[in-house]
Amino acid sequence: QLQLVESGGGLVQPGGSLRLSCAAAGFTLDYYAIGWFRQAPGKEREGVSCISISDGITYYADSVKGRFTISRGDAKNTVYLQMNNLKPEDTAVYYCVAHPWLGGRCPRAARPYNYWGQGTQVTVSS
Repeated sequence: QLQLVESGGGLVQPGGSLRLSCAAAGFTLDYYAIGWFRQAPGKEREGVSCISISDGITYYADSVKGRFTISRGDAKNTVYLQMNNLKPEDTAVYYCVAHPWLGGRCPRAARPYNYWGQGTQVTVSS
C-alpha cells in the first residue's frame, strides 16, 4: 500500500516559518515527482511546488517563489517544504502528492498525481 503522510502544519504569525514533511511509505522516491498543493476555503486548489527526485529539478508558483523551498531529506523517503516569511494568504490545507517520474520538469497540474496525502492545515494569523 503506497502512502504519503504529511506533518508539520500549525498556527504561525505572519512573517514566521514552518517546515512541512511528506513521508512516503511503501515505495522509494527515487523515480517520482513529489508536489505540494494547497486549498483554502472557497478557493481553487493551487500547485505550490514540485520536485523531480531523480534530477532535482524544482518548480515554484509565483506566489511562493523566494519564500518556499522544496527538498529531499537525508531520510530518502521524505520531502520537505520549508516555508519562510509566511503570509495570511498562505493559509490553507497543504497536500503532498506523488507520481512516477523518470526526470525533467515535474508536473505542475494536479491531474497526473495519483498518490495524495491526507493534508495538513497551515494557518497564518496574528
